[in-house]
Amino acid sequence: MGQRTGGRLIGIFAAALALLQPGSAAAWGYYGHQTTANIAMANVSPRTRAGIARLLAQSRELGTPDCPVTTLAQAATWPDCIRRDPWRWAYTFPWHYQTEPIAQPYDARKNCSSGACVSAQVERNQRILADESLPASVRVEALAFMVHFAGDIHMPLHSGDNDDKGGNDVVTQYGIVPGLNLHSIWDGALAERAITSATPPLVRRYTAAERAALAGGGPADWGRESHDLAKNFVYPNAFGSAPPSDSATLTQEAIVAAVPIAARRIQQAGIRIADYLDIAFAPGPLPQPDRGDRR
Repeated sequence: MGQRTGGRLIGIFAAALALLQPGSAAAWGYYGHQTTANIAMANVSPRTRAGIARLLAQSRELGTPDCPVTTLAQAATWPDCIRRDPWRWAYTFPWHYQTEPIAQPYDARKNCSSGACVSAQVERNQRILADESLPASVRVEALAFMVHFAGDIHMPLHSGDNDDKGGNDVVTQYGIVPGLNLHSIWDGALAERAITSATPPLVRRYTAAERAALAGGGPADWGRESHDLAKNFVYPNAFGSAPPSDSATLTQEAIVAAVPIAARRIQQAGIRIADYLDIAFAPGPLPQPDRGDRR
């Protein structure tokens, strides 16, 4: 075996082992959430950027020194970081998702008792963020939650499932890497590949035409998009013509087909976060949210 070939194989196995490490599959992965936040920061107005900076300067008031919030990228991962302290934050854990069976129509009013779901929490935290009468610590927390949850709702398996906890119960082989699950692959490996392989890069200032193609709607609409993608792409991509089961294999062809889907959801999340931030930091009262079918 040549030195170059041996080094390449070592790199492949190292990457495989990294994917298998516990804790590598936080919602959309730290890299995915940081990327949506960085897209947003590249596309918000100067007024919004200044308002974010003023809030983040007071982020120590959150009282989470092990989970700092000094940048918007850190804010986007903070709601996953605080999971290490369930005694304090366990009540927020159901806010990250709103899965509904792919065999049924999506309804943003389901699985959202007392607003404990991702679509409701995007709206709630935007309104808290916009309220300048509230303490800085409350608004920083709302900033982090809104940015994170707007990312979560764009990941298809946070909205659609097949009685498998959003793909968490589907043991899935990702190329040569065994032992993952379908949810963790979409959260981590696929998102990372979509980000690193994108040309042009996903983090950039988007043109007005690009923004118009990516933006729009509210959390209920974004959740429905994700539910439709889970039904029409994610599960068929994993299982082909076979019915969904408790195990699957993503072939190289299936991975290549999924990458542009993952990339577009990350782009949409980043641009829509930018729009929601601009609204929250705009002068005057916050407009009524676009609730989609949450009537």
